[in-house]
Formats: sequence, C-alpha cells, structure tokens
Amino acid sequence: MKAILTVVGEDKVGIVAAVSNKLAALSINILDISQTIMGKNFTMMMMLELESANADFITIKNQMTDLGKQLGLTINVQREDIFNTMHKL
Repeated sequence: MKAILTVVGEDKVGIVAAVSNKLAALSINILDISQTIMGKNFTMMMMLELESANADFITIKNQMTDLGKQLGLTINVQREDIFNTMHKL
C-alpha cells in the first residue's frame, strides 16, 4: 500500500532528517519527495511504500503525528487512494 505524508510548519534545521529517520526506523521506503520553503514556512510531501513497514497504518499515522508535535509541525499520513479522492473534489 502507498501513502502520502505531508509536513507543514515553520522552517527549522533537521525537519527532513527527523522525518526520514523516523520512516527508516519503521522500515518505510520513500518513493518520492517534494519540499519547498516560502519565507519562514516549510512544506513537504512524500509518497511512501508501506508494504515492508514494521507497523500497521494506524501506528504509523500516530507515530508520525507525535513526531510532528515534538517538532512543532503538522504531519499527516493518508492512504494514497483517500488522498487522491479528496483532491479530485
């Protein structure tokens, strides 16, 4: 299964590293990544492959949300099909 991860918040050193390290610890592969900084605002989207993950989807979602809270960011993980459906409306 594929998922889309989004990160939004104030730019600071180490965001990409923290998110990537957490995903690696969960055995999640990053298939694609896009990021931009607009002024002081950081945004990033990642497409993830969850087939080899060592946790279920809800656990992954909760752990990434918790990481976002620790970093002062909003991190959201959605199943790819749900993400695509939401953005077609």
